[in-house]
Amino acid sequence: MTSYEPARVNTARLEFPPDSPQLKDFAEALDPVNAVADAADGFVWRLADDDGGDATEIHVFDDEWILVNMSVWRDKDALTTFMYAGQHRELLSRRHDWFERVREAMSALWWVPAGHRPTVTEAEARLVHLRTEGPTPHAFTLGRSFPPPEA
Repeated sequence: MTSYEPARVNTARLEFPPDSPQLKDFAEALDPVNAVADAADGFVWRLADDDGGDATEIHVFDDEWILVNMSVWRDKDALTTFMYAGQHRELLSRRHDWFERVREAMSALWWVPAGHRPTVTEAEARLVHLRTEGPTPHAFTLGRSFPPPEA
């Protein structure tokens, strides 16, 4: 029987140039928040650069102003607990200080077989699906989720 884990992509379009003073607080918070994620109960994997650092040099949709964060978790409860607690919650509450407000889906979840590490291309496809089809078992949101596939 194959077990599944939730994968999540979160994107955000910068409001300011990456090296601007307006993004200083955000940039300084990345390493500490990533360290909290890495140590969180239920954390499995996150997208990182070649040196294991934050993935701010990795972009989606060929747009250098869109940052991407991807992760895999043991289950949705572990992901939700991390997202809405502690330092991540603090950053989340300030997202409009640093990122554009957009109407289209910028975050998606989907189920991956345990051990699978999603690619940026895969994440882009899930976001496009969510944007065009709405939440389905192929790509969904925390608010409208679906169970993992049957083995």
